[in-house]
Amino acid sequence: MTASLHYLFDPLCGWCYGAAPGLRALTTAEGLPPLTLHPTGLFSGRGARPMDPAFAAYAWSNDLRIAKLTGQVFSEAYRTGPLGNSDRPFDSTPATRALTAVHAIAPQREAEALAAIQTARFVDGRDITDAAVLASILVGLGLDAAADCAADPTLDALVERRTVEGRALLAEARGNGVPTLALRTPEGLAQLPSDALYRNTDALFAPLRRIADGVPLSAL
Repeated sequence: MTASLHYLFDPLCGWCYGAAPGLRALTTAEGLPPLTLHPTGLFSGRGARPMDPAFAAYAWSNDLRIAKLTGQVFSEAYRTGPLGNSDRPFDSTPATRALTAVHAIAPQREAEALAAIQTARFVDGRDITDAAVLASILVGLGLDAAADCAADPTLDALVERRTVEGRALLAEARGNGVPTLALRTPEGLAQLPSDALYRNTDALFAPLRRIADGVPLSAL
């Protein structure tokens, strides 16, 4: 069994957006175990809720903390747009569906699509709970086939399966929320330090490369 990395996330999660530079570093570094993204459905289904003023204020205060820690931009367009629109739900189902379509068509580009969707919300202030907005983002990335796939009702089963698998992995890794980065080796699934996603992803590279070369996790 070879080692593999697993990134557990929700596209509406501000902390996951804060970890975007760390995820980008993991996807571009050479010599690491293969990385797979897993949506957990944290803010879909029973986790979805209305975007009322009280929740918007809570989210904005949390976003300011994330911005201070990570340097990621949470724009005024985001605060007055998605957070200020009580007519739209706080529901990650449409974005999870769009990313699942990318996973089905071009899985190697899912992290790129996630970053584009996050930027559209938190920087550009676009409504990523709107399927038409998500389709335009995918088309802008040249992922026209994924945009078409996202509109296909037969994708429902895959969306559900990926979400169930993501939640199961989160439980197995004993993660307290998202984002969670986990490493699977013959010794099992181990959660990696989450602060590395925000502050020092480079610190993960040397041990992960050794693991990719076959060194047991217990030997590090």
